[in-house]
Amino acid sequence: MLPSDVIVFSRTLDYRHDSIPAAAGAIARLAEAERLRAFATEEPGDLSPARLAHAAAVVFLSTSGEVLDARAQQALQSYVRAGGGFLGVHGASASNYGWPWYQALVGAVFTKHPAEQAADVVREDAAHPATSALPDRWRWHDEWYDFRASPRANVRVLLSVDEGTYEGGGMGDHPVAWCHAFEGGRSFYTALGHSIAGWSDPLLLAHVRGALRWVAGR
Repeated sequence: MLPSDVIVFSRTLDYRHDSIPAAAGAIARLAEAERLRAFATEEPGDLSPARLAHAAAVVFLSTSGEVLDARAQQALQSYVRAGGGFLGVHGASASNYGWPWYQALVGAVFTKHPAEQAADVVREDAAHPATSALPDRWRWHDEWYDFRASPRANVRVLLSVDEGTYEGGGMGDHPVAWCHAFEGGRSFYTALGHSIAGWSDPLLLAHVRGALRWVAGR
């Protein structure tokens, strides 16, 4: 039997997004639609080898700060290396700054963002399940994260934001969603998902559902 759990981990030790409850509820419904069962937690101890053995995917939902102890780090690393799926959402790139392995897993490290505002999202890859239902370009309101460096050289970029359509962008080439094979596992990151309202929008839900399906190997 394939693993059927989705562990939704949303511990925060720095900034806490008020969208976490809405996002966790939405992800639980998306998991159910994929015949998966979501388990929400903020306890590092729940990222144990025993629980991860039943996980089709681990979602880091707008985490912040150094959220894992050494045991949880080892368990997550072993899980991914055994073929597990990881989905990082929004603040997941603002977590575990002291752990280079995690930064490589996510693909980029958050540095700053301008004021929350609307911008044009560009679909760069229409073949992935996380983007196949999206338009080639659409206007989206979010918190546009800058990263230490563009991940493009190391990942499959799916979405980018057009910096000419908002104020305060600092990257030029600015991916906002991507995936990659990583040390035997599957990793996906999306910078979208800051606001409560976004988690009832059909486009974001289609994006995250496709990402969940991909990391879970469905």
